[in-house]
Amino acid sequence: MRVPTLALLGWAAMFALGCRAPEPTPEPTPDAGQAPPGFTEYGATPCEPVGDIQFICDLISPEDLAILPGSEWVIASGAQEGGRLHLVSVRDKTTTVLFPTPLQDERHDTTTYPTCPGPLAPEEQEIFRGHGLYLRPGEGAVHTLYVVHHGTRESVEVFEVDAQSTPPGLTWVGCVPALSTLSLNSVVALPEGGLAATSGPTGDVWEWQTGTGWRRVPGSEGTAPNGLEISKDGRWMYIAGWSEEKLTRISRGQTPVQKDVVALGFRPDNLRMSLDGSVILAAGHTDKDGRSITEPREPLRETSNVAEIDPQTLEVRRIFEHPAMEGFVASTTATRIGNEIWLGSYRGDRIAYFPAP
Repeated sequence: MRVPTLALLGWAAMFALGCRAPEPTPEPTPDAGQAPPGFTEYGATPCEPVGDIQFICDLISPEDLAILPGSEWVIASGAQEGGRLHLVSVRDKTTTVLFPTPLQDERHDTTTYPTCPGPLAPEEQEIFRGHGLYLRPGEGAVHTLYVVHHGTRESVEVFEVDAQSTPPGLTWVGCVPALSTLSLNSVVALPEGGLAATSGPTGDVWEWQTGTGWRRVPGSEGTAPNGLEISKDGRWMYIAGWSEEKLTRISRGQTPVQKDVVALGFRPDNLRMSLDGSVILAAGHTDKDGRSITEPREPLRETSNVAEIDPQTLEVRRIFEHPAMEGFVASTTATRIGNEIWLGSYRGDRIAYFPAP
């Protein structure tokens, strides 16, 4: 069923040094009015809850979210100029910058990432733009974070996340530069090693391995790819077809490729699999009236949508629909943390969260 129409927005967080800090220490926030056309004016809207929806603010384009094992911490991307990787405390709803920072830990794994030219230089870090995220849990408390990066190089930047410390720390360990023909969006880690990423301009999905480099994923052509998920056993990929309002499931390791398509009724952006693999959450957009988007777009008036998708049957159930609000429009990712749903926004300056339906 659909959640009743709520109102979205608010300011509910300041940058903090972590859970142990007695009081959050604010960092400089972006100047209001500095956003490009079609994006929220950063810091221009008060961070106050409306209805059941609350917000974590002072962010730039938190397009995607990745949950650390234990569900105590979330990493948020920053997909526009000035954006950063932020660590968000689930308990306190406070944030701190993870990357880039003045004293950044770096340890280049040249064996796994031999084609990576090295860490981003300081001037390159200043224009860092983190887009899609994917976190691969480690066997202990050390995990791997994959970040689609747009900047001086188009790449997937790879970090080691040390969750043994409080707050968790981040170490850059390598990168996977994209082919010149690709423009990456979402990324997943592959169970057998390597990664896969969507490419909008080529309209397909590409896999990368240390020994073989990039190759197109068979069956991914024509999927209008944006978001990407993968089953835990690696046998299935799920591709969000943004411009065509669809989700495509394709098999891996089968000949011929099995391909199934389901209509969603909105333009899906990112996909996020639940921890137990039983459901996929898709977040995306409709126009200001809840209908399919037509050109010319009105991006700051678009409606946020979230659907649950059964990865086995591909049954779709819309669980959230809400018109645009100042500071938060057109959700791009949805994930469940405990009894809450968290939403990210490419065009907004905050994360939204509310009780799960």
